[in-house]
Amino acid sequence: MSHPDIVQSALGDESVAARVDLGGEDALFATPTRTLVYRAEGLLSDETVEEYEHLAERIDVSEGRRKAKVAFDYGLDGEKTLSLPAGKLEETLHPILSGYLISAGVTDPGETLEGTFRFSELTLVVTSERLVKHIGTAVWDEDFEEFHYDGVTDLTFEEGNVATSVVLTLDGRQERFKTPNDSARAVREALESAVLAYHDVVSVEELRAEQADDEDDDADGDASVFGSGPEPLSANGNDAADEAAASAGTGAAGANGQETATESATTASAFDESGFESAASADGEGEVSEELAALREAVEEQSRRIERQEELIEQLIAELRQGR
Repeated sequence: MSHPDIVQSALGDESVAARVDLGGEDALFATPTRTLVYRAEGLLSDETVEEYEHLAERIDVSEGRRKAKVAFDYGLDGEKTLSLPAGKLEETLHPILSGYLISAGVTDPGETLEGTFRFSELTLVVTSERLVKHIGTAVWDEDFEEFHYDGVTDLTFEEGNVATSVVLTLDGRQERFKTPNDSARAVREALESAVLAYHDVVSVEELRAEQADDEDDDADGDASVFGSGPEPLSANGNDAADEAAASAGTGAAGANGQETATESATTASAFDESGFESAASADGEGEVSEELAALREAVEEQSRRIERQEELIEQLIAELRQGR
């Protein structure tokens, strides 16, 4: 598609990534680094091209009934404001944020934008390789989070009365955020499609199965590295005694080692058969029993409290349903 000469001159060697018609002959042209706004010649003005660099410190949006404004805050270099029809705002933000992510080095070459969503103070950008999230009054600033699909092991959607919770599981932890129900389907389709395509699977169930197989393989690998463990100690005390006696040597000295061991063994056996326990053993078992009894009592008390809380919650729900 051909561009006005004044636009082509401003573009230089850059290519146009997206074009948005703003009404009449006016149009917005987005490149990886800039947004150019072409204003056609009118009765009161000549044709012009306004230029907005994408790498701003902050991007704010304000909306009116007929007009919307996108403000680019460049810090010490000042601020520039782009005015456009209110109905073109969402369509315009998509290439602007795409350009910002490219300019800031957040997205990689060849990474594509699958969807841009703005809900009050939450902005989501779904790309082919990651989810980028920003929370705040500004549409965008340098305080954002990104979640690469490489670590995603599960993706679920929990629908509520007003909003739907998106639950992204990454490396054993969960990232949650809510979207309005009327936009939840679009978010789900964009995010689910991008995640599944990245992992080359056709369903979330297949993704879960694939991740489970990978975890099993890792567990098998760990077992092979560490081996089967140390040899168990001998269960036969006589073997140990024989070895000790053998190491003691022969002769009179060796015999007196053996006699003492035999006497000790006989004494210990007689004590065991007597039915008595040592004071240390009895005291230790008594302390353990007391601790177990205290722990059991604490658990039972906690269970009673939980049951009481459940009863109160059920009562509250019943009263709310009655319109109290």
